Amino acid sequence: MSEIILRTHGLSRLFHKVAAVEGVDLELRRGEVYGFLGRNGAGKTTTLRMLMGILRPDRGHIELMGQRVRRVGSAQKRQLGYVSQEQVFYPWMTARELGAFVSGFYPRWSDEEFRRLLRVLDVPEDRKAAQLSGGTRMKLGLALALAHHPPLLLLDEPTAGMDPVARREFLDILRDQVRREGQTVLFSSHLVGEVEEVAHRIGILHEGRLRFQGSLDTLRQSVRRVLLDSTTAPLPPGLSLVRREHLPDGRVAVVLFGAPTDWDTASLAPETVQRLSLEDIFLAYARRSDEP
Repeated sequence: MSEIILRTHGLSRLFHKVAAVEGVDLELRRGEVYGFLGRNGAGKTTTLRMLMGILRPDRGHIELMGQRVRRVGSAQKRQLGYVSQEQVFYPWMTARELGAFVSGFYPRWSDEEFRRLLRVLDVPEDRKAAQLSGGTRMKLGLALALAHHPPLLLLDEPTAGMDPVARREFLDILRDQVRREGQTVLFSSHLVGEVEEVAHRIGILHEGRLRFQGSLDTLRQSVRRVLLDSTTAPLPPGLSLVRREHLPDGRVAVVLFGAPTDWDTASLAPETVQRLSLEDIFLAYARRSDEP
């Protein structure tokens, strides 16, 4: 098994007695892109802010590169690159000036790498932050996050607000960076397509709970839709319910999760079992059952 660079145990956070994140156990391996998939409000940003030390977990702990902590401190933050949903810069500073300012926080900062990233990302060095578009500001945030060679990169909805061309460029650069530097990336998104493009493994977060964690191939093989004859039909042994759907003709469709061996031994007519796309699987996890 590859080296584990980040692991969380029972990570939980409440806001006004409401659980935003509840018992999340993440596991990221060195050199992989981990797609953190969930609809808006699922708890992705809260999780990333706890990983960055911006928020303190109410319960649980974090293991970062083998060191167990209750809250990530300043020493650990120097090993992290973080791109938030909304980049907040001093509006009067140019990209070059922002690089000079941020460099003081990181002993491993490389001006040469920062300038290279600005060229690759097509971010003008001499334009003030206030004059940059939302997509260009996000790319500037990525350059600032990468220029100190962090072993772990945390991206919180990084393509939000980008047009299709900028999104494509961003994902291509992210893939190239992982190949060049061997970095580990936690990539938060609610867009199934882009996660499918770049992720080696994914986690699906819904209402603060981690519903699935594993490879894309495992997910596709493990989740299928089954048409049942009646609302009272029992679920096949070894398969667990993801979502129940009531169809117009009175039948029930259930989306089930199970190991491939459980599917092989399930007594189901082949015509009642449907394979699902990643988007359909995500929707099954992210929506409630259609109970009457």
